[in-house]
Amino acid sequence: MNTRTDPDRITALPLSPLVLFPGDRKRLLGQILVELGELSAGDLIKALALGAREDAKFGDILIAHGMVSESGLYRGLAVQFDCQVADFEATPADARLIDRIGPDFCLREGIVPWKPVGGAIVIASSRPEDFGRLRAALPESLGRVLLAVAPERDIQSALLSVRRRRLATRAETRVDASESCRDWNKTSMGLLVFAALLALVIGVIVSAQTTLLLLSLWAVAALVMNTALKTASAIASLRSGDEETPRFVSWRHRGKARRLPMVSIMVPLFREREIVARLVLRLSRLTYPKELIDICLVVEEDDTITQAALSSANLPRWMRQIIVPRGLLKTKPRALNYALDFCRGSIIGVYDAEDAPEPDQIHRIVRRFHDSGDDLACIQGILDFYNPKANWLSRCFTIEYATWFRVVLPGLARLGFVVPLGGTTLFLRRSVLEELGGWDAHNVTEDADLGVRLARHGYRTELINSVTAEEANCRLWPWIKQRSRWIKGYAITWAVHMRSPRKLLADLGLRRFVGVQLLFLGTLSQFVLAPVLWTFWAIPLGLHHPLSASLGPFGLGLLTGLFLIAEAITLGIGILGIAATRHRGLWPWVLAMHVYFPLAAVAGYKGIWEMIVKPFYWDKTAHGQAMAGTGLAPQARKPAPGSVRSHFEARFESL
Repeated sequence: MNTRTDPDRITALPLSPLVLFPGDRKRLLGQILVELGELSAGDLIKALALGAREDAKFGDILIAHGMVSESGLYRGLAVQFDCQVADFEATPADARLIDRIGPDFCLREGIVPWKPVGGAIVIASSRPEDFGRLRAALPESLGRVLLAVAPERDIQSALLSVRRRRLATRAETRVDASESCRDWNKTSMGLLVFAALLALVIGVIVSAQTTLLLLSLWAVAALVMNTALKTASAIASLRSGDEETPRFVSWRHRGKARRLPMVSIMVPLFREREIVARLVLRLSRLTYPKELIDICLVVEEDDTITQAALSSANLPRWMRQIIVPRGLLKTKPRALNYALDFCRGSIIGVYDAEDAPEPDQIHRIVRRFHDSGDDLACIQGILDFYNPKANWLSRCFTIEYATWFRVVLPGLARLGFVVPLGGTTLFLRRSVLEELGGWDAHNVTEDADLGVRLARHGYRTELINSVTAEEANCRLWPWIKQRSRWIKGYAITWAVHMRSPRKLLADLGLRRFVGVQLLFLGTLSQFVLAPVLWTFWAIPLGLHHPLSASLGPFGLGLLTGLFLIAEAITLGIGILGIAATRHRGLWPWVLAMHVYFPLAAVAGYKGIWEMIVKPFYWDKTAHGQAMAGTGLAPQARKPAPGSVRSHFEARFESL
């Protein structure tokens, strides 16, 4: 309970620079709140101690810990800054004034031009301590400006009431058109695919042997080069030393103490009624200070199912719902772009609805950014599954993820290649993300595209050995739909960045340019030409191969040998991926990958078809379908000395 305390006693307390504001403000906010009876002396001392090590606003600390009410805080700010608390119900914000400043700028800065008064414009701000700096950034045409204060939630509501549609439209076009797929021409793509099919038919009619030979050479070459890249990545990954994994951050730089930064995490949700409660529970286990975590639950306007679930979930103070207005486009990157301006943090993260991150993950992300140069723009965490034993499909999916996130991606990052990002456990410097225009709202693999754009603009991506568990898609048709979206996005991403190969080469350099071709075009080639590769299984099975006459024993043996060696290396990398994890018992299932990977060929043809008929369609993956492990996030435990296993693998062993 807040109690009134003798003001003379308060002035004797050790005060932090955190509550000193620009200007001739002799009275401090903490002192004012105590005098108003909104804050107790004991809570003031606690808040000052927290502020000494955290880059959080004093008011945010008070609100996050329930030390003061929001209305009480802004009454105190109004007294400190000698202004009024804006009442948008009595006097709505002026839409014309908002347009003169820009609604996106208003959102980022937490302001809204409220009303004209006596030849001046009153600006309502949720961050009055920044008003001196902000005044210089406002258009001179506004003339004299005066300050009012208002909670950020009220300011955002006032902005959205008049300019929601404009903000929604901007979310679709934040990325520069030259780096976006929004101008994708379905007709041209259809004609290109038709021409390729026609050429294939003509080739078969004229000379089926020659056509099959050319396709086989292309398929084997793509397989060999892609396998070589994975092998190099595996070697680089093995050579990298174990990362130090402190539980808490030592936040010091050149001998000078630094405060922990605010981290905003966006969680896009769509029809997620089944897992909302579990999501809140899992994210509540993050050990980063709650006053420095800004969880934004991003929900579509017409998704009343999720909105109702969130309304009944009793969200903590550091979680909030952001509703994305309706639009012709409905994709995850559009939702992320819209929510970006609502975020408060200098580091932006993304989680998926079913994610269960390690409790100390944010601490480790913050430390990695702090210890690295400014060119490190993005950190990708490791993804794993909490239902790996649901069926054979989930087992194979787990092996594939272990290979990709624990071997291939770390190796690519270490070798300096472009890193195609995953869509979750992704953390970026906000300044860089805004410089690049956020995500391409039309790209259904916005994560991989962002990885390429980061590299093109000279920024680095690193992997961190911190695990987020999620749900493996363990049903056949949903798996194919999810994979077809990924393949479609890979194809579109490659096509967009290859609009000008010379420019891409200049941006990336020769080595990384070749890497992009192997990662994207090579992978797509393997999916499309998979049936051609399967024919080489005929040789070890003692069956006749259609190219026996054309190639002769030596040529056919060479291609078959390359195919089998590539397959063996792929299986070996799969075993390596699960070797250092709790999934070591899945190694016999590595052989099942020969049945698993052909499913991707089916998904590939579906993805190519959708590139023609519905390139921007987001084929959503249903969550909350797993029967095991979805109730609780894994618990942490101390790893054995020298082990690189996750802190909470012990909890996973029982699933």
